[in-house]
Amino acid sequence: MPDTFTKPSITSDLAHRVGAAAEAKAQEMGHPFVIAVVDESGVLKAFSRMDGAALLSVQVAQDKAYTAVGFGLSTDGWHDFIKDDPPLAAGATTGIDRLVVFGGGYPIKSDGQIIGAIGVSGGHYTQDMEVAQAGLTAAGA
Repeated sequence: MPDTFTKPSITSDLAHRVGAAAEAKAQEMGHPFVIAVVDESGVLKAFSRMDGAALLSVQVAQDKAYTAVGFGLSTDGWHDFIKDDPPLAAGATTGIDRLVVFGGGYPIKSDGQIIGAIGVSGGHYTQDMEVAQAGLTAAGA
């Protein structure tokens, strides 16, 4: 049995293309957002804080990406996962550091494997989702 394993990761080039596609959508919407793209381990790979984007959105965008890559589940999917389970809902949101349970974070996959994630913050979570989904198009998702 080997002592190491290989895991795919988003390239810097793809991370920047994902971020650029998301930022183009944000510009089209006429609203500033923060866009964070992380690798398969949740480490920041590409980042943009558009002019005028709220300071707190910096952390929220990164945490959305971290949540999405950490569990392979979109952040809005987390809400659906825990909403009908009071012990899980109470424990997850207070006990899992950096967990975000509203829309705007998505895993990025290649050949069925998670290679990174995008997180967007700055508008209503439905707007964040729209911007993040535009970024996913650059990843072929």
